[in-house]
Parts: sequence; C-alpha cells; structure tokens
Amino acid sequence: MAKPVKITETILRDAHQSLIATRMTTDEILGAVEMLDNVGYNALEAWGGATFDSCLRFLNEDPWERLRKIKAKAKKTPIQMLFRGQNILGYRHYADDVVEYFVQKSIANGVDIIRIFDALNDVRNLKTAINAAIKEKGHVQAAISYTISPVHNNESFVKLAKQLEEMGANSICIKDMAGLLTPYNAYDLVFAMKKAVKIPIELHTHYTSGMASMTYLKAIEAGVDIVDCALSPLAMGTSQPPTESLVATLKGTEYDTGCDLNLLSDLADYFRPLREKYIKEGLLNPKSLAVDVNTLKYQVPGGMLSNLLSQLKQLGAEDKFQEVLKEVPRVREDAGYPPLVTPTSQIVGSQAVFNVVLGERYKNVTKEFRGLVKGEYGKTPVDIKPEFVKKIIGDEKRITGRPADAIPNELDKFRDEIKEYIEQDEDVLSYALFGQVAVKYFKFRQAGKYKVDAELADKTDKVHPM
Repeated sequence: MAKPVKITETILRDAHQSLIATRMTTDEILGAVEMLDNVGYNALEAWGGATFDSCLRFLNEDPWERLRKIKAKAKKTPIQMLFRGQNILGYRHYADDVVEYFVQKSIANGVDIIRIFDALNDVRNLKTAINAAIKEKGHVQAAISYTISPVHNNESFVKLAKQLEEMGANSICIKDMAGLLTPYNAYDLVFAMKKAVKIPIELHTHYTSGMASMTYLKAIEAGVDIVDCALSPLAMGTSQPPTESLVATLKGTEYDTGCDLNLLSDLADYFRPLREKYIKEGLLNPKSLAVDVNTLKYQVPGGMLSNLLSQLKQLGAEDKFQEVLKEVPRVREDAGYPPLVTPTSQIVGSQAVFNVVLGERYKNVTKEFRGLVKGEYGKTPVDIKPEFVKKIIGDEKRITGRPADAIPNELDKFRDEIKEYIEQDEDVLSYALFGQVAVKYFKFRQAGKYKVDAELADKTDKVHPM
C-alpha cells in the first residue's frame, strides 16, 4: 500500500562534499538551518563524512562547535551524520574505546541518527559502533555499500539487510555511492528488502550516471520509506537529485512528501549566491555536474574519478587516464571485489595509477593496498587468491579476525600526547582521527584566544591607566 515518502536533506553534508570539496563554512550553514528546520524533512544530514576533516584542515573551525550550533537552531528536525564504522571519520581502523567515545560524544553534542557503513560490508566492522549508538539511545541506520560485480546481487544485499536488522539497526540505508543502481533494479531490490525486513529503508544515490531521479521514482513505487535529496543549487552531477523537483513530482499523489515547496524555493534563493561564490573560487568544477558514463562502465564513483585525474596530473601522466580507468576493475577483481567507497576507492585507484604509470602491474605496491590484501580493513566480498596474496605480502601473516581486535585501547595515549591543547573533552577525538591537522587547529585556536586576551588587556589599560 502506497504511503507518503520522507526526504533527508543532504545540502549541509554530502551535497557540498560532492561538489565543492566540503568547503561550506559554519556561518554559511547556520544562515539556513531555521528555514531547513521548517520544511518537514525526515532529517538534515549535517555532519560526519568529510565535514570533520574539512573544518580542521581548511576552515580553521571546530567540527564539534559546528554540530552544537546546528543543533541549537534545528529544534524539530533530527540531525544525521555519516560514520565509517571502525574507521569513524578517518582513514584507518581505530580501537574500540575511540569508536565508543566518538559515538557517545556525537550523540551528546546533537546527532540523532548515525548512518554507519563499512567499505567492505564486513559486519564485524559495524558491531562496536552499532552497539555504542544503541547504548546512547541514538537511531542506528546501518548502511549497505551498494556495488555491482560478479559476486554482488540483490539476494546478497537482502541477506545483509536482515543481518543488520538482527544486530539492532533501527533502519537500513542502501548507499549507492557511485550512482550504479538502475531504476528497475532499484524497484526489485527495495521490493525484496521490504518483504525481508520490518524496519524502514532509505535510499541514497548520486546523479553521476544520470539515473538518480528515475531510480528514486521506481524505488518509491516499490515502497522505499526515505530518499536522500539536495536542494537544487548543490544538486545533480556527483551530488544527489534536487529536492524541489522530487517534492513537486510527488505533490498531490499518494506519495506526497508534505514538504513546503515555497520554503524550498526560499532556501534555493539562499544557497544560489553561495553556489556562484564557489564557482568563482574554482571549487565547483563544471565537470562535477556532467553525466559521466564511465561511472557505469568502470563502477568508479564521481569523487574517485576526480582523484584519479588529480594523481595523474601530479605525475605528468594525464594521457594515461583511459588506461587507468580500464585498470581499476582489474585491480578490484584481484583484491576480492571491494565496493569502491572511502577508503577502498582511494586504495584501489592509487594502485591502478601505479600499475599503469610504472608500466608493470604491482611493481610498486602502496602500503594501503598491501593492508587491504593483508586483511587490515576486514574481509573482502570474495576470498583473494592465495598466489596473489603471496605476491603482495609475501610470507606476512594475514589478519583473518576482526581487524580492531588487534588494536589496543588508544584514548589515554592520545590524551597524554595533547594535554597542553585540550580545552574540551572532544579535542582528544579530533586528535585521534586527524593528528597534526588537529594540532594545527588547536594552535590556531590558542593564538586567537591570546589575541583576544591581549586586545582586552590593552583596552583595560587605556580605561584604567596604572
């Protein structure tokens, strides 16, 4: 039976991550939050993913402060974040004590829904984060990294959804990071999943291949509960389908979202000048807005395509781009068909670049690719051939258990290393994930406070001369 569809708005996280390298500032975000809060969304995806890294690395902002400020203005709509399982928001696996504390602090600072995924769909890497979120009474949205390969099919994804429901998930997200899910397959997958699980299903995709809006419509007909959209100024291309278009399409039907179109129009007016600003600054590349058929041909997400181009440019080998695109699926097959999403997309992509540029496959193996083959990131969808394992890691012992079981607790060590900079409990987590990038921000923060104190002292001296 048909029912209204809910929308999660991504403009505060994935939309600007996908199109302008996550450069929207906290002030730019805060100007829209109260309006966004009144639209009638299912949730505002506003934190996690690359927002944390960008705040510290490029914007000299505290990501925790951003979260608190957004939460203070969003009184009605849940705040959602993206969380990479045992990777949290970083690029390696962290000890369980770091994962648990990060979940605790995320929820304490304002996160309502945590979307937790693992690049390999290895549920062992989701267990700690899921249990921590349940303990903190957060909404656990367990995500399935959608991909296509000879070993991935709807049956395997439905089986995974049932497993995640049994682990305590409150909802399931089909996370189609490369825009590979075709409309009719979306119908079949959602229909099968709705029969298999009792919890709500959300669909997340990207417009990279040009199919996303059609994919959403078929998924809605199959009974999907929630879809992810982005307001039009930062929609399409490597971002999500436009919110306003879907709301207008469903208006007056049995799927009517109930979202306020007039308010959406006002919000588009708010974000449009920001879009123009980022175009002028060169952060919004027109190529990011184009349909890219290579996505379908090589199963390469849009963000990964731009990374490959950037790497080849640095190496003076841009003419090798097509060769690298052909090499990516071969490397992926060798590595056990991992879905291509952070961090596996970067690992497979970099290795493909080396294989092509050096003219010999696996002549130079990156540390991260060696780690993937060794089992440092978890179990790959298909067992890697023993002869290939030996070629890459030699006689080193493979990790067959949950990778984090081999990582001792880290929080106390991190606290000790940055005790001179700590101003809030959360600082240890910023440092745990981003090390010297966080320290650089802490120094900037301290310098700012010294400057303010000096200015105040100077004024006081003038008012009360000694």
